[in-house]
Amino acid sequence: MNDSFILRDRKWREQNERVTLSSYATFSGDSLGRNQEEPQDTFRTCFERDRDRIIHSKTFRRLKHKTQVFINPDGDHFITRMTHTLNVTQIGRSIAKTLGFNPDLTEAICLGHDVGHSPFGHTGEDVLNEMLDGGWSHSENSVKMLSIIEPLNLTKETIDGIKKHPWRYEEPPFAPEGMICRFSDRIAYLSHDVEDAIRAGVLTEKDIPRKIISSLGPPGKAWINSLISGVFKGSNGGDLGMDQEILDIMNELREFMFENVYLRKESMQQRSDAKKIVEVLVEYFKNNPDKLPSSYSQEQSEIQNSVDYVAGMTDRFAISTYNSIH
Repeated sequence: MNDSFILRDRKWREQNERVTLSSYATFSGDSLGRNQEEPQDTFRTCFERDRDRIIHSKTFRRLKHKTQVFINPDGDHFITRMTHTLNVTQIGRSIAKTLGFNPDLTEAICLGHDVGHSPFGHTGEDVLNEMLDGGWSHSENSVKMLSIIEPLNLTKETIDGIKKHPWRYEEPPFAPEGMICRFSDRIAYLSHDVEDAIRAGVLTEKDIPRKIISSLGPPGKAWINSLISGVFKGSNGGDLGMDQEILDIMNELREFMFENVYLRKESMQQRSDAKKIVEVLVEYFKNNPDKLPSSYSQEQSEIQNSVDYVAGMTDRFAISTYNSIH
């Protein structure tokens, strides 16, 4: 073995974080740990282990057949939850590394942030929210999928970041890397959903308000660069933010997308069909709990078990299951 060779094991990596990361970063050596204690890995930090466990999970693999915007699309190049998640992760790592936060924790949170999303995108989420007393949240379901249905025993930093990545939570994630996921998620979906809408013929570039194009550039990578730069400009120390001018443009873009893409009248029938499928499936498995896989037969109400199972389905599996029972 070469004398100059250094084994960069976990202890080396933990020490290297303290040398290379900002003092505001979350250090793996200071993690709050896991709900079930377990021995440390020889080589990987706790956050690297979280990342690897999520990537190798079944619930992560199902993202490749879950909808982002267009329900069960025929084309090969439309964004799925899987490609969206990878985009969010790439953006998150870029922000974390530039600002000196922990890229491994950021990556773990970003990879896990949408694993609990329902089939048929936000239409499925809305239906489940209506059917379940107390409501339903895809981020809280992501935590449930990774902690109970497929228990991975992730660190508390990763779990909290996944749970609180949506902007509707007034209390931010306690690790700043969770806030990076918040920004990365919105940057990713607003950028690639526009490209999908143009690809599908729902929008043309001329439909996009000129103010947005003037500020961010043409749709695609220019938007991502502009929005990420807005985070760099608007962050200070341990406080993650976005430059106000860019934030205003991003909010205008979001409103434009909801009005012209996400909630457009032309998609009403498609959303209605998806709503019916989810409703029928939930009712069926609530009334036939013996048909549920064992991992979804938890000590809770029958409708909650049914919702957990249906929420984990891919679009195509939900459609095929609906066709087989209907």
